[in-house]
Amino acid sequence: MTATLIWILVALLAIGLYLSWTAGRLDRLHARIDAARAALDAQLLRRASVAQEVATSGILDPAASIVLYEAAHAARQAEEEQREVAESELSQALRAVFADPRQVEVVREAPGGDEAARELTEAARRVPMARRFHNDAVGAARRLREHRKVRWFRLAGHAPFPLAFEMDDEPPAALADRAT
Repeated sequence: MTATLIWILVALLAIGLYLSWTAGRLDRLHARIDAARAALDAQLLRRASVAQEVATSGILDPAASIVLYEAAHAARQAEEEQREVAESELSQALRAVFADPRQVEVVREAPGGDEAARELTEAARRVPMARRFHNDAVGAARRLREHRKVRWFRLAGHAPFPLAFEMDDEPPAALADRAT
């Protein structure tokens, strides 16, 4: 009788340790999502700021400046529910303005334009990477949260279900060519 009770206690302890480890893993994944989202937000803000700076510099033609400025301003001011759409529109505006590689050369030739083009190239390159890191973390957390043990024992607590950040983040070809 005592041996059976000891084995039951050992099994319960092992199950408790495993559930505790799983809850800790889920907590670390949620912290990773938060950090990745902060990095993504910083990169999106940087891209919008640099785009606004280029748009207001007087380097571009007036129509391109207006398109780029309005898209960058909308991306910076967007509410959370509209953020993905506004950021996608900024990506589309960047591709429209810098569809022609000569436009990048015009920016580079202006005083301070080489620095602005380099910053815009880096920002356009970093946004897809930051979004990929964020969405990878979200995917890992979702996969773990789908397990029965997590649902049955409510190991996720009251944490909201993680959502991926879906947007058009393809950089303009003229800027992507400069990154290499």
